[in-house]
Amino acid sequence: MNAWLLRIVPDLRRGDVRRDLADVVRLHQRVMSLVPDDIGPDARNLAGVLFRVEQIPAGARLLVQTRLEPVTDRLPAGYGTCEARKLGPLLESLRPGLAVHYRLTANPVKRGGRNAGPKEGKIIPLRGTAADTWWATRASGCGLALRTLTAMPFDDATGRRGSGGQVRHALTRYDGIAVVSDPDAVRRVVLDGVGRGKSYGAGLLSLAPIGAAG
Repeated sequence: MNAWLLRIVPDLRRGDVRRDLADVVRLHQRVMSLVPDDIGPDARNLAGVLFRVEQIPAGARLLVQTRLEPVTDRLPAGYGTCEARKLGPLLESLRPGLAVHYRLTANPVKRGGRNAGPKEGKIIPLRGTAADTWWATRASGCGLALRTLTAMPFDDATGRRGSGGQVRHALTRYDGIAVVSDPDAVRRVVLDGVGRGKSYGAGLLSLAPIGAAG
């Protein structure tokens, strides 16, 4: 079982970098350029590609995870610095009772029920305490027993498809400490992602055993 994690610190002075970060559809296309060609019609799912953008002192960092070895030289020359590491050792180290730091940027939503009026059957973004409850409830099915949870709402991920349709996904970042209760379930969600919006910067679950370097 293996996957790769790329840590890309893009050069924010570049126009192509700023355009990518301002449009999640463009960013998705940039990320997908890093996996091999011709792997099938559902390339993101087949390659297990997940990503998120984080703010760091240098400005921004792009984390990209894939089950296929990334082709990092497809980034434009000078786009930014890029480091890659394998996640196999981390995944293999998971065991019941292991305490971990976790970070997840997700798209917490629910489907409107019968009493939702015009929103019946539609996907409704969750915010505030409802978004907190979404992750607190879902975490056990992901093989994690939460000990702490801090949530930070982000600006919606937005972009425009070539057809002119707009993409918009509400994002919340969750950080905290958890204990592994089901290692196989944790491995599955690390590789497959959590929730909706995986093509647009949501769903990447990162773990670090307590005491390990970040």
